This record gives sequence, C-alpha cells and structure tokens, in this order.
Amino acid sequence: MKAAVIKETAPGEHRVALVPEGIGKLTAAGIEVLVERGAGVGSWFTDAAYAQAGAVVMDADELYQQADVVLTVGKPDPARLHAGQAVIGMLAPLTDTALARSLASGGVTAISLDGLPRTLSRAQPMDALTSQANVAGYKAAIVAAERFGRFFPMLITAAGTARPARVLVLGAGVAGLQAIGTARRLGAIVSGYDVRPASKAEVESLGATFISLTSAVSAVGDGGYARELTDSERQAQQDELTAHIVRHDIVITTAQVPGRRPPLLVTEDAIKAMSGGSVIVDMGASALGGNVAGSRPDETIVTENGVTVVGAGSLAASVPTAASNAYSRNISALLLHMVSADGALAMDLSDEIQAGVVITSGGELVHPALVKEAANVDGAGN
Repeated sequence: MKAAVIKETAPGEHRVALVPEGIGKLTAAGIEVLVERGAGVGSWFTDAAYAQAGAVVMDADELYQQADVVLTVGKPDPARLHAGQAVIGMLAPLTDTALARSLASGGVTAISLDGLPRTLSRAQPMDALTSQANVAGYKAAIVAAERFGRFFPMLITAAGTARPARVLVLGAGVAGLQAIGTARRLGAIVSGYDVRPASKAEVESLGATFISLTSAVSAVGDGGYARELTDSERQAQQDELTAHIVRHDIVITTAQVPGRRPPLLVTEDAIKAMSGGSVIVDMGASALGGNVAGSRPDETIVTENGVTVVGAGSLAASVPTAASNAYSRNISALLLHMVSADGALAMDLSDEIQAGVVITSGGELVHPALVKEAANVDGAGN
C-alpha cells in the first residue's frame, strides 16, 4: 500500500496529516509513505525531515497517480482523486453531503475521522475530534487574553492593584475544559457552565466555579425519553444565563452539534449589556451559525458598545505543530486498524469503528446517517 500525505489548501490551514515522527510505524507495517513537496511547511516540518524518516517526497501530480490511500486533514479535491483510491481525513460529511456524493460517484472510498464512535475505549488513539478540541480550547484562552485590554491575573504593583479577569466558559466538553484550565493557569477567575449536571465535578476539579441555573427543569418525558422544553422554559433559562454572561469580562463558547446548527448561547441583548472591552470567543462559529449572535467564522468584529466578538472557527489550525503531532497519531492509528495482514485496506463494516468512519465504499454512500438522508431526499423528490 502507498499512503500519500497531501499539502492542505484551505485558507488558514497550516496542519499536515502525518508528521515525520509517524512515518516509522506505517513503514514497519509495510506501508510506503509518499509526501507532497511542501506538505509540512506550515507546521515547520521540512521535506528533508520526511525523507530522512523514510518517506518519498514528490510532486502532487505524481503523488495522486501513485497513491492508494490519501491522508488529509480537511476536505480533499475530488477532481484529483480516482476510482479505487481511499481518502482519510476530517471530511464533515453531515454538513457537506455534496462532497460525500461526489466521492461515492467517483468510486473513492471515503473515511472520515469525525464519525469515530468516541465512547469505544479502543478508538481513543484515533479520536481526532478530541485531540484537536484540546488544542483549540487552549488556543481560545490565549486568543481571549490577547484581545483583552487588561491582565488575566491579579497583579499588585507600585502603580496599584489590577483585579483578575472574570472568565466564563460555556460548555464543559474537551475544548471547554481545556479553555478553563488554560484560563486558570493564566490567573483568571473562571466559571463554567454546561447543560449536563454531571460536568460539575470536572469543572470544579480545575479550580473553576460551576454555574447552576435555578430555572433549569427536568426534560424527562414519557417512557424515559427526553421532551422538548417549552418556549417559556427555554426563555427562562436563557434569561438567567444572560445575567451570568454580562457579569464576566471574557466569555468563551464551545457548544457544537455535528451536522447541525450550533445552539445560540449569547444573544444580541446579552452582548449589548456587556461592558466595553469585554471579549467573546465563539468556538462554535461555523457556516451554519454560531453560539454568539452575529459571529462569523474566522472573523473578528467589535460591536458598537465595544465588545470584541472573535469567530474562532479553526483555532487548532493556528497551533499547527502541536495539532499536527496529535492528528498524525490519530490518523496513523485508524489506518493501521484498517490494514489487513497482507497490507491492503480491509473494509469491514461490521466493525464498530469502521461503521462509524466509512462514508462511501464501492461507489455508494454506506454511512447510516447519509443513507437515511439520501432516502429522505429521494422520497421527497418522488
């Protein structure tokens, strides 16, 4: 098998799918590694380093012709792939079904790390969403500190005392917990909020205060299923959360739902009530929307009342060396999991991991979520 590492072309993307350190494990498994010239330059990995590690460095045209498996961070160019090839990356098929359909019609086997079943312990070494969220959460706190016009820690000097910044992190998943920990290490007073009461212990273990909403109600319905909140219940929770938001100098939002619009956590009214100089970092910013009213991915705006809103859609890419090192381990682990004893890519959709990550195979969409969506679309068309 020949596995090819391509140079990422998306604006602002400086990561690379495989770092030189990861080549040894693949070659030991009988996989020949091809690397496009300049693929690692954005992460400070030279072509010479790849060659020294055992890879073959070549131009893109030749690489795409020879590759059996293409390794990528983001979305590939379907026009450069050919039937019989496989591509592994973070393809976001739930939000880009057109790409999935294009790869299927071209006979390309598409494997997306963002479909990995994260609850499986044996899948943890492959969990790119977690590794990249860790990097992004760290960077979110650094970006907030950079944009904030005061110190994060309390400082006592001859010129007076500077009070510590008050930071609120909304969402206590991997990114949120990393943002909390980083903000705490920078000396801020940190609070965290999550809709899951079980996250309280995790937030407090990092030295932060967990915010519990008194307006929170049970959403358990008949038969153990969750029920939808009423409009009045939802509004009561939003009003109480807004009251907490406006008391903080920094707000970092981290809530994302794969394939769906991120939930709105910071409303226009909340932003208008915040003090001038406050900073909001929206890690949920995407083309579908964000956690913050008016935020746009990879853009920074300053509101009329002086609140800076950072649409932080690709923070992991701004820490490319660390992010690439982690991602390289993830994609290598997944590739090795799918390689058979004879060195070929072995497709087995009865395997829980493969059932979650394989999007297209044999010219068809095979991921259950995409198959269901395609059926709904076809049904509506009829």
